[in-house]
Amino acid sequence: MPNLIYRKQKPVYRNQKNLILVSVFCLLVTGFFGCAAKDNLSAKKTITVWHWMTDRESSFQELAKRYEAQTGIRIDFELYAPSDIYAQKVRAAAQGRTLPDIYGLLGEKRDFAAFVKSGQVADLSEVMNEENGAWKESFFSKALEVVEFRENNTYDIKPGIYGAPIDIMNIQMLYNKKLFKKAGLDPERPPSNWEEFIEDIQKLKKFGVPGLVSGWGEIWMIDCFASNYAFNIMGKDKVIATLKGDVPYTDPDWIKVFQLFKELADKDALVSGVVIMKNKVAEQTFANERAAFAFNGSWCVNVYDGMNPNLEYAPFLPPKVNRKNPMYIWGGGSSFSFLVNDRSSKKLEAIKFLKWLTDKDQQVYLSSKTKNLPSNKFALLEIPKILAQFAKATDSTTHPSSWDYNEFPAVIETFDKGIQSIIIGEKTPEQLAKEVQAVKVQEIKKAK
Repeated sequence: MPNLIYRKQKPVYRNQKNLILVSVFCLLVTGFFGCAAKDNLSAKKTITVWHWMTDRESSFQELAKRYEAQTGIRIDFELYAPSDIYAQKVRAAAQGRTLPDIYGLLGEKRDFAAFVKSGQVADLSEVMNEENGAWKESFFSKALEVVEFRENNTYDIKPGIYGAPIDIMNIQMLYNKKLFKKAGLDPERPPSNWEEFIEDIQKLKKFGVPGLVSGWGEIWMIDCFASNYAFNIMGKDKVIATLKGDVPYTDPDWIKVFQLFKELADKDALVSGVVIMKNKVAEQTFANERAAFAFNGSWCVNVYDGMNPNLEYAPFLPPKVNRKNPMYIWGGGSSFSFLVNDRSSKKLEAIKFLKWLTDKDQQVYLSSKTKNLPSNKFALLEIPKILAQFAKATDSTTHPSSWDYNEFPAVIETFDKGIQSIIIGEKTPEQLAKEVQAVKVQEIKKAK
């Protein structure tokens, strides 16, 4: 009986042993190929890109798929919003030397210069000028101004191009054609000078149509409007001389700029509550046809399309005060430029991707999806009509980030908040001029 039991059990024992051996072998094989698969996945080159533009996220993801299909290189777009959170993340990463391969930068030209000096922005000039400058020549020259440092720049940065603009933008006046018809105004003829502008608003008011709306609760929008008229009233050279400290804000020309805001308030030309209005609310006001005019940027094409696809409107340059001087508007420069991390081990691959991303086909795709102006000038023929109308003003654009001199932040804040005070009747133009100049003198002393 014991032998019988032994014989019966022995085959079972061997089977169990074999099963164990087979199981271990399978696990080893599975583990080997699984690890190999993981190694292959990790071996695939991945370029990480940071951005904050929520309206571009789905388009970026689609383009990432296309690029991977073409090249085998994975593009990992990482979205961090809102913009203030993004800005904090980028600064923290810069301090810790943990910036990604490609990233966007929010800030003034001095901030940009600081990133370049710290070795965290690659100079793209050499690549831009390859093949007879093909990449460089594909951009609007105005688009490159924001990412370019010229000879003898005040930041002591080696002259060159340090980024790739993804789009361009400009900020203009807009008017509602339907409301123009209602008031008996020519829907194809917006006002060309300040006097006509005020007259048109008075006519519109008789038909119950409010005048101008803008997000002047965001003081940078006030700064933009004021600088447009400063350039028109006194000319660009005098504005720059003011920034340098050679012309005081108590100059009669600056008082004229401040008086424009008083006139708008005195003649009830502004939508109620404009000084505390965020731009998104201002956009809703114009899209819902509760204002005849708006002061807004080319990004509004996408915004208005979502709010009111049937809105009949068109952009036009802000009406001149001084007919002898040109009217410059903020723009030309990109609302979004990508920088390559000069410390990245995948710098060359990152640059190749940016060349692809800013090529005509990808630019047309981005423009059609996000309704922003392309930075590639060869893409213009294939963009929507309303965007083409915005693009016509590209030659009239300027932007603080492209100037060799920038104003002190404390002066800008005093200037913009002071204009809000003029609109609500708390200050006169003369009072504000003295106050801004006092802050300017104080900041100059601090800087010495």
